[in-house]
Amino acid sequence: MLGRLHLNVFEKALSVTVFNRIFCRIALPLSLLMAAPVWAAMVNPVFVLNSLSGNVSVIDPVSWTEKNRITTGKEPHHLYLTPDEKSVIVANALSDSLTFIDPRTAQVQRVVPGIMDPYQLRFSPDMKWFVTAANRLNHIDIYRWDGQTPTLAKRIATGKTPSHLWIDSKSTTVWSSIQDGDELISIDLATQTVKSRTPTGTMPADVFGTPDDKTLLVGMTGGTGVEIYDISGAQPRLVKMLPTGKGAHAFRALGDKRHVLVSNRVANTISQIDYTTQQVVAEFPGPSGPDCMDVSADGKLILVASRWARKLTVIDIASRKVLRQIPVGKSPHGVWTLDHAPRQ
Repeated sequence: MLGRLHLNVFEKALSVTVFNRIFCRIALPLSLLMAAPVWAAMVNPVFVLNSLSGNVSVIDPVSWTEKNRITTGKEPHHLYLTPDEKSVIVANALSDSLTFIDPRTAQVQRVVPGIMDPYQLRFSPDMKWFVTAANRLNHIDIYRWDGQTPTLAKRIATGKTPSHLWIDSKSTTVWSSIQDGDELISIDLATQTVKSRTPTGTMPADVFGTPDDKTLLVGMTGGTGVEIYDISGAQPRLVKMLPTGKGAHAFRALGDKRHVLVSNRVANTISQIDYTTQQVVAEFPGPSGPDCMDVSADGKLILVASRWARKLTVIDIASRKVLRQIPVGKSPHGVWTLDHAPRQ
């Protein structure tokens, strides 16, 4: 996501100028908000993180209404469901803490203090390591994980504004975009040292690795698409710049081990990429600054944070139309639910 060094400036500018010009053009007429009921079999809450409100909206997926708001810490920016699916973790960047929430009951389980500037976060698949990107402080922290408490193992200086993280399926390598340094870096988890540095386009944001660990996609928030890298060798190699739309930002796999979505935050669209052919194969509406997404377990719905409209937008994948929008808090960012499609 946008580095907090200029996040407030960017958001204020959008809220006053670009919001009025762009959102008014793409604001959805009532005729496009389909009246048909949502048929996805979802029973567990949908969590929407409101970065500028300092809380999480709890959405009932049956009535599609906000049932509660959970107070977290200052400037939470990302949510992460632990691999064992026992907790949703909210990273409170300016409070230097993590809030653990039960994904079924929406009750706060505990708060872990002393985690420095946790902007983005990710677990290694083997659950041995917990990694955070300190976006404001320009470092990545690697923690040992015992199933309950993270213990700092190594703090690694990265360059200006580490943003998003990806860890390969073998739990050997951490990949991170360096947003204001226009770089992609890799870190060896065994030695906890930087392995490679690769120049990228403008303002790289989210990163997504394919299941075979051979290809990495990087969203160019300062550009118009996704850079695709071959990471099968010692040094990443740029193989393609795939146009998707202005402000290519966050990824979410559809769960079929072939397709991934990317939100184009300035273009107000969501592109579906076939990463086996490296082509865009579908496009969906993404009203009002689409950001993080989740996909329902049955693969029928996209849930996306419409950041500038303060809403959760629900999109029908088959018809490529918006089903409904639910008001949430200020600057909605992360979206997670236990009733989700696979992450690959």
